[in-house]
Amino acid sequence: MSLENQNPSSFKWPPVAGVRGARGLPSRLGRAVLVLLVALLLLPVLAVVGSWLSWDASALSIWRELAGTVLPGYVATTLWLCLWVALGTVLVGAGTAVLVGLFDFPGRRWFEWLLLLPLAMPAYVVAYGYTDFFQFSGPLQTGLRAAFGPQGWLWPLGLQGRLLPEIRSVGGAAWVFSFALYPYVYLLVRTALTERGVHLMEAARMLGAPMGRRLWSVALPLTRPAMAAGLALALMETLADFGVSSYFGIQTFTTGIYKAWLSMDNRVAAAQLATLLLAVVALLLWLESRAQARMRFATSRGAAGRPVGAPLQLRGRSAALAVLACSLPVLAGFVAPVLFMLRPLFSDWETLPWSRFVQWTFNSVSLGAGTALLAVALAAALAFASRTQASRLTRGVVQLAGLGYAVPGAVIVVGLLLPLGWLQAVAPASGAGVWLTATVAGLIWAYLVRFCAVALQSVQSGYARMPITLDDSARMLGRSGWTLWSAVHAPLLKRSLTAAGLLVFVDVMKELPATLVLRPFNTDTLAVVAYQMARDERLGEAALPSLALVLAGLIPVVLLSRTLRVR
Repeated sequence: MSLENQNPSSFKWPPVAGVRGARGLPSRLGRAVLVLLVALLLLPVLAVVGSWLSWDASALSIWRELAGTVLPGYVATTLWLCLWVALGTVLVGAGTAVLVGLFDFPGRRWFEWLLLLPLAMPAYVVAYGYTDFFQFSGPLQTGLRAAFGPQGWLWPLGLQGRLLPEIRSVGGAAWVFSFALYPYVYLLVRTALTERGVHLMEAARMLGAPMGRRLWSVALPLTRPAMAAGLALALMETLADFGVSSYFGIQTFTTGIYKAWLSMDNRVAAAQLATLLLAVVALLLWLESRAQARMRFATSRGAAGRPVGAPLQLRGRSAALAVLACSLPVLAGFVAPVLFMLRPLFSDWETLPWSRFVQWTFNSVSLGAGTALLAVALAAALAFASRTQASRLTRGVVQLAGLGYAVPGAVIVVGLLLPLGWLQAVAPASGAGVWLTATVAGLIWAYLVRFCAVALQSVQSGYARMPITLDDSARMLGRSGWTLWSAVHAPLLKRSLTAAGLLVFVDVMKELPATLVLRPFNTDTLAVVAYQMARDERLGEAALPSLALVLAGLIPVVLLSRTLRVR
């Protein structure tokens, strides 16, 4: 029979010796293993949602007390913070993306990757640096008081002896988050503009449209989905934060969850607060997915996969303003915090705990490396199953596994500890709590729930560039299962697997909320030590682990900048 006359969609590959069919035992066993793995990843979320099943009169009275005392403050503070962060990230991220994507000015090629540097800065490290420099006892206000007197030149404004507004406030937190998270908006908006923006702007110019109308009628509608997607990511990071809000003393939902669990000793109230936070994050995730779908519909590449057209050349005052506008976010989001942290580092150089720093670094690196290996292995298994056993169940399982990155660390902590409390009450002799709170098992479990999605996205992007015909050819040669993976997929996915491991490694090193609660004794990491020392106002000692985290965070920035250069 000639293959040329056959419908490809109806063609049935001949069975390969030694391989069971799609309905065989190995296939069903593999699907069962996948479901079990994803169930372990989703257990914290399910436990938090299930906390509402224990609703009774006592829970009702607790909620009445929360609603009459702290809950309105949590809601108001969180909303104000998100509002200011949304405004700041959009203005900074979209503004710099428009300048870099549509215009040409001196230093533009440098700013393309320099604007990514704040991604290397954990938000809580930025907060430590700004606090040390701008607080009342910091070098700036001390110098101003020495120059203008104890009252200062802002005394008529009613600042009561303070020469600058209080950095530890909602406004200060919004400043920190805006300059630490604007790269999410910058990246997506810049991608949308460079793919079609220059070409459409040039077409509008040839039709006689002035610059203002081109930006408002062409660039803004084109980038609106990308802007919404980047904004949703930035707001999810803001809601998930614990280090900045706790250090600044801001009463957000995340700090409220920890207070309900650790101070009030009420795990049900903490879980139900976590459910409200999870609902907001789920709404943002839905908005982000819709925006991403609209982005894929609204943008396309040329045949060569490169931007079409040339950016508009700026000269004179316009070029100087563009350089200034692109320099300020880099200075505020990366250069200034690093310099602020270097000052206490060098001033306390002789008393720095170098011997303990080696142990903290070892703990962070070992946890990051172990979690990265497990996350990459799990992501590879999920992506391989999604490719070779494409079914509604497999696709649904893989999509559920990819939701973990949107879950805040505080929700994961509550979701892991809540079932342990129930199990300990039912079976005190089981010892499950010891295994998960006195060892690194529970910590790695929380890391996998949080960061497996990062590895999964990287591996799936590698699979997207791999033609499915390779699998068909391998099947005809008798390759399937493990041999298909090791001989065909693994060599082609080497770069994606490496990138996935590095991204998970860096994310684990910077993770704070889950590590702070779930770490065993004598297993402090760089992130935990930096937070504890900064909380105790030992910023000179906190600078050492903080700058180490910044150096680790440069790894994904370098990878990302190289990827953008290839495009």
